[in-house]
Order: sequence, then C-alpha cells, then structure tokens
Amino acid sequence: MSHGLLCLQNFLMIDRMKRAVLDTNILTAGLRSRRGASFAVLSLLAEGQFRALVTTALFLEYEAVLKRPEQREVHGLGEPDVDRLLAELAAVLEPVDVRFTWRPQLSDPADEMVLEAAVNGRADVLVTHNVRDFAAAAPRFGIPVLRPAEFLRGVAT
Repeated sequence: MSHGLLCLQNFLMIDRMKRAVLDTNILTAGLRSRRGASFAVLSLLAEGQFRALVTTALFLEYEAVLKRPEQREVHGLGEPDVDRLLAELAAVLEPVDVRFTWRPQLSDPADEMVLEAAVNGRADVLVTHNVRDFAAAAPRFGIPVLRPAEFLRGVAT
C-alpha cells in the first residue's frame, strides 16, 4: 500500500472518530479509580480512539477542580503532577471557540460551559455522570448525553 493511500485512510478514519465533550466529573472519577468506566474513557482518549473537544472556559474548570485540595487528597496527585496531567490533556484535546451562547438552558449555570463546548464544537456526544442535568437541553441541539459506560459501548462499535 502506498504511503499516500495510507495517509488518506488515516485521515478518513480520524474524520469518522467520535467527537465528544467530557464533563469535569469524568476527569475526577477517572482519577479517583482505575477500575471504572471514566478511567476507561480517559484511556481511550490517550490512545486516540476519539476526539475530545474543549473550550478555554471548560479547560480552566478542569484545572480548578482537579487542583482543589479535596480532589487532590482523593486522587493523590500533587499540584506539579496535576499540572503535568493538564499539559498532557491539553495536547490531545481539540480546542473549540465559543461563537454562540444560548444561556440559560440548564438548571445548573456551571454546566452551561459544558453544553456550549458540545454545541459549538458540533460534538457527537456529551459524556457525563449527570445525564439528568443535560437531558432536557442537549437533545434540542441534537447531542446525545451518555454515561461513560454507554459511551464506551459506542466507541467499541
């Protein structure tokens, strides 16, 4: 197989990859336990099995939450370790510009930035442990909201 054809196949495969927005609770749960579906989602992200979308505001929330003392106590990472993790995460996340906002859509204002990342990034899916928080609004934009285990089943197919 020629190099050009291989590059084209890789491009087409990447283009078909699911585009997902990960709620902050996926990161916190994934760091708390290596046994759960959230850790598996993060592992697939690291392996390049799907594309994760993020806005600046959402990434800053990831940072703020992961650096909270109560979170660091649970996941056991020091601040320099969290900084390294965030740098590695930033390298694999696809940035999304927020061009439009539709606030308010959700009962929890803190969740609005997650929905905005999904809508503006044209996500295929929003992955969260709080499906109920997004259940009314996300479908209006054609975005399914899945728990991590449900998302894993979709990536596997």
